[in-house]
Amino acid sequence: MKYLKAPAAITVRVSAWATFAMVAVPVCAQERSSAYPVKTVRIIAGSAPGAAVDFNARIAAQKLSEAFGQPVVVEQRTGASGSIGTEYVAKSPPDGYTLALGSMATLCVVPHLYARIGYDSVKDFSPVTIIAASPFVIDVHPSLPARTVKELIALARANPGTLTFGTAGPGSVSHLGIEMLKSMTHVNLLHIPYKGVAPAMISLLGGETALMYDPVLTSLPHVRAGRIRALAVGSSRRASQLPELPTVAESGVPGFEADSWFGIVAPAATPRDIIARLHTTLVKTIGDKEVAQRLSSQGMEPVLNTPEQFAERIRADLPRWGNLIRAAGIKPE
Repeated sequence: MKYLKAPAAITVRVSAWATFAMVAVPVCAQERSSAYPVKTVRIIAGSAPGAAVDFNARIAAQKLSEAFGQPVVVEQRTGASGSIGTEYVAKSPPDGYTLALGSMATLCVVPHLYARIGYDSVKDFSPVTIIAASPFVIDVHPSLPARTVKELIALARANPGTLTFGTAGPGSVSHLGIEMLKSMTHVNLLHIPYKGVAPAMISLLGGETALMYDPVLTSLPHVRAGRIRALAVGSSRRASQLPELPTVAESGVPGFEADSWFGIVAPAATPRDIIARLHTTLVKTIGDKEVAQRLSSQGMEPVLNTPEQFAERIRADLPRWGNLIRAAGIKPE
């Protein structure tokens, strides 16, 4: 009988150890999350240094590093319109140490331009917050007899297919904004693609194209100098840099909204307390006057919404831009 008691005792000890292990693992994970961060955090930027994505990534990195007391670095992983770096983050461990500076382009436009892409913008990320948005403006050459959006639409209807608009290339925001205007007002405008915003603006300044959908940053000096005429801003509210300029929605095209936004996302399944800490820190630090001024100097407006609001924005923008891209037959170069 004494040999029958030994296995029972062993079973008790094994069960006790199993119970301890089941409890210990979540506790350890919780402790790791509460201590976050304990090492360098990387923010992956899918664009070259100096671009809007890189600019926002560096602001976030600086403020997070100051608040956390740990290095937060920006790492460039460029290629395929930013999708290479975005995919890298989607497949990284969900521990809060590898983040992405996601944008409207990489999360909501690029998935519709390429046949194969290595991430799902909704399922593969935990949104933290949109840092800023870049409003765009409908600009026309001064020789064009249109001083309002309504007059521009009337002119386009009277001259179908003759008014030209320059863009930074197929699928760019400068292209999508005018395609949205065309779709919502049923006008026919002729697309002239360029390789970047700068050559497209040069063509507008020289009168080679009639209009352009351009970021406030690059439009503003030319508007103030009278070299081009701004008709309306394409965001949901007026731009702080041009407060007198109405929105396109206010100008007779209700529901029009086409701007570019930039925000921090983490891999899906990142612990909620890490997302909460990132969000709270970014809202507190990027919401100060110094950062607002830096954003304004680059033609951007601070946003700083909640993770839930950011997630909803992605879910809403994905089909909206996808439907437009398919209807316009837009293909990447």
